[in-house]
Amino acid sequence: MSTHEAEMIQEPFIREAGQLPSGEPLYIRGEIVTLAGSGEASGAVRRPVLVICHGFKGFKDWGFFPYATRRFAEAGFYTVTFNFSCNGVAETDFDELDKFALNTYSREQQDLTYLLHALGIGELPRSEQADAGKICLLGHSRGGGSSIVYAADHPNEISAVVTWNGIAKADLFDDAFKEQIAEQGVAYVANARTGQQMPIRASFYEDLKEQGERFDIVKRLAGLELPVLQVQGDQDSPRLREGFEALRLGAPQHGIALIQAGNHTFGAVHPFASTTPQLEEAIRVTLEFLKRS
Repeated sequence: MSTHEAEMIQEPFIREAGQLPSGEPLYIRGEIVTLAGSGEASGAVRRPVLVICHGFKGFKDWGFFPYATRRFAEAGFYTVTFNFSCNGVAETDFDELDKFALNTYSREQQDLTYLLHALGIGELPRSEQADAGKICLLGHSRGGGSSIVYAADHPNEISAVVTWNGIAKADLFDDAFKEQIAEQGVAYVANARTGQQMPIRASFYEDLKEQGERFDIVKRLAGLELPVLQVQGDQDSPRLREGFEALRLGAPQHGIALIQAGNHTFGAVHPFASTTPQLEEAIRVTLEFLKRS
């Protein structure tokens, strides 16, 4: 065991997160990772909070997330990593596709509300180490969009936001996909890694229709006065690079960092093999920004 491992605290948690229309309960499964420190039992150690939000077809244990979480914890953050309640993962890799089918942006916003409320009232592990007055959000891909929306809805609660290859549009799908949902009530997106056909039900678009203004990510980012850094790989997909340009032009007051030769996951894969120069650069610029903010 290394010195860093000996000094690191990692504790899991499960929080109730409302229920489905059927009455089935939902749960946020996560963990906190932070450094041990003298005085923590008395609350003398207070560290800024970093909440990491995964994206579409993502989960807290995917690829680079555990590694990056530890890196941020080593840098002095009380780091929270978690699965959204309808991300499709309970104990193993996408074993709750029935819940994945019903996920919406509104549900993810509700999950963040539950999670940060639990932090604020001291119900997450080691909450005595967390400075609840300094909460930063870091979101990858769709998690970046969700982080922007949450910060825009709670500007007095969030201190800063970082997006890693974040989305600019809440509607992730093409016209053919939308037509299939309209006709059949469900459509499927392939997971190339697992081979699964992952369902999306009509509630996804019903949510966007009801709350389209709330989930206008470019507009919400433009209205944010708190510090934001957009970290973008220059080899990400064309659609996401176009979205990045829309965000950059729509909200020029916010910081950007381009990662040379960085794809959507900064070269990381799942299962995680090793870090990459692009991932290290994303972590470096993120830490510099957070320490300034």
